[in-house]
Amino acid sequence: MDALKRQAAARALEEVRDGMKLGLGTGSTAKHFVELLGEKVQSGMKVVGVPTSEATRADAIRCGVPLTTLDEVDHLDLTIDGADEIDPALNLIKGGGGALLREKIVAAASDRMIVIADESKWVDVLGRFPLPVEVIPFGLAATRAAIARAFAQAGVSGEMVIRKGKDGHAFVTDGGHWIVDAHLGRIGDPPRLAGLLSVIPGVVEHGLFIGLGTSAVLAGANGIRVVERR
Repeated sequence: MDALKRQAAARALEEVRDGMKLGLGTGSTAKHFVELLGEKVQSGMKVVGVPTSEATRADAIRCGVPLTTLDEVDHLDLTIDGADEIDPALNLIKGGGGALLREKIVAAASDRMIVIADESKWVDVLGRFPLPVEVIPFGLAATRAAIARAFAQAGVSGEMVIRKGKDGHAFVTDGGHWIVDAHLGRIGDPPRLAGLLSVIPGVVEHGLFIGLGTSAVLAGANGIRVVERR
C-alpha cells in the first residue's frame, strides 16, 4: 500500500513546474509527495510550499522544501493532498488526520488541487469513512444537536463520536478545536450536507470537500489512473 501511495505522489510531482507556489497536504500519501519534492529541490527546482499542518511543516523543513504562508502569498498554483474517500464527481471526505481546516483553506486558495491516493480510497458514494466535523468545544451539546438536525435535513443519520487523542483525551486540532466523527455510512447528497453543516455556528469546518479537487491520481495494482473532474 505504501508503494502505491508513493507511485501516486510521484505521478503528481510530474505536474510541478519551476517557480510554482504549492499547497502541501497532510497524511501518509502527502508525506511521500513532500519527500519526493524535497529530492527535486535538492536537484535545483525552485518552488515554495504552504504546509497544511504542523506535521507537514516539520516534514518539509526536514526535506529542505522552502516554505511560505498565505499571508505572504495570497494564492497558490497547485495543492497536492490525499483524501480518505473520493467519489466519481471528485467530492472528497478529508480530515482523518485532523488537518481538515488548514487543508480546506489551502485548497480553496489554489488554482488546482490534485488528490493523490491508492485505489482503495475511490468509492461510488461517500460516507463509509466517518465524516470529520471540526467544532468549538464551547456549547458542544447544542452544536451536536444542530449537526443532528442538519443530518436529518440531508437524509442521513449515524453515531457521532468525539475523536480521542493518543492520551485518551479529546483530540485537539492545530487550531485548538475538537473533532466529531460522524458514522453516516452513505451520504446521498454531499453538496447539500456540506451547505447545511457550514451554517452551524459551532462548526468550524467539515471534511466534505466539494468542487475543490480538480483531478485525482489513483495508484492500484494495474498502475496509475488519472481522473479529471467532469
